[in-house]
Amino acid sequence: MDSSAGLPQSSLSGVPLSILDRSRTRAGETEAETLRGTVRLAQQVEELGYHRFWVSEHHSVPGVVGSAPTVLAAAVAASTTRIRVGTGGVMLPNHQPLVVAEQFGVLESLFPGRIDMGLGRSVGFTNGIRRALGVEKDAAEDFTSQVQELLGYFTGTQQNHPQVHARPGEGLRVPPFVLAVGDGALLAASLGLPLVIAGVKGEQELLSLLARYRADFHPSPWATNPYVVLAVTAAVAATTESARRLLLPEAWSSAYSRTRGVFPPLLPVSEVLQLEMTEKGRGFYEQSLRGQIYGTPDEVNAALGGLVSRTGADEVLLTTNTYNRADLVESYRLLAEAAQLAGLVSR
Repeated sequence: MDSSAGLPQSSLSGVPLSILDRSRTRAGETEAETLRGTVRLAQQVEELGYHRFWVSEHHSVPGVVGSAPTVLAAAVAASTTRIRVGTGGVMLPNHQPLVVAEQFGVLESLFPGRIDMGLGRSVGFTNGIRRALGVEKDAAEDFTSQVQELLGYFTGTQQNHPQVHARPGEGLRVPPFVLAVGDGALLAASLGLPLVIAGVKGEQELLSLLARYRADFHPSPWATNPYVVLAVTAAVAATTESARRLLLPEAWSSAYSRTRGVFPPLLPVSEVLQLEMTEKGRGFYEQSLRGQIYGTPDEVNAALGGLVSRTGADEVLLTTNTYNRADLVESYRLLAEAAQLAGLVSR
């Protein structure tokens, strides 16, 4: 780009950017330090102008300690002042809808106007975890009715359990989001709820799902129009290669999980580059890097802005992980500047 021509207006300007942190462990830190790192990250991205900060739910997954999202969300909300806080998400099949309604009722009561309720349909990925949680593999098949019951506790209209009320919860407005993969987008449309989705099967499949979501959307008390939150991984640094390096620790950890069944703690980039990998492991490693967005601020701004334009997404949810927390915050800072988030917050 010719610097004398001046920088163009950000193609992400006006688009809310949010963060999902999975509380990934790093080599050399305790799980307690990992959780405190999640809270600290929320404080840092709030200062940068990000719109939401969400935490996730994973049970008995080595390398991921975000197991109690509503508890962690409470800690995040208590440590911040402006940013919206929520879950990405609570895996509803693992819980009774009444308990989830009560938990979010407590959060909304303590932090009014700042709480989001992201809901997913995954269950534990092994028989042992599912038994410990008291759910079966087919528990996700009841997701639609579980969501309806949950929302009914907030509106006071649920009929599954007459005379049972969520206290607190009933009468409160906690925005619900459906975390969807594939046909889950149609479920969000049928319930009239905002959609959080990633293009895991490629952009054409994503565009097709979004078209069906918008066409089939039924307005509800929770949303009068379709709302799409696009989940992506994006890394930003001073050079394209430096940005790509930020993605290597998670790519290696993901590849390791495909061959060993566990996510190891994230390693420094220098150590990842020295690791010997089998041909199969190397294949998974390279596969993990495909489709990720990385580059300089201008490059990522253009790539993300183009994706938002093609998909019509209303918001972007970043799910980036790397070993060095300072590098991660710097990546978010550079993107915030490119997207002019400070101006968006001040409006």
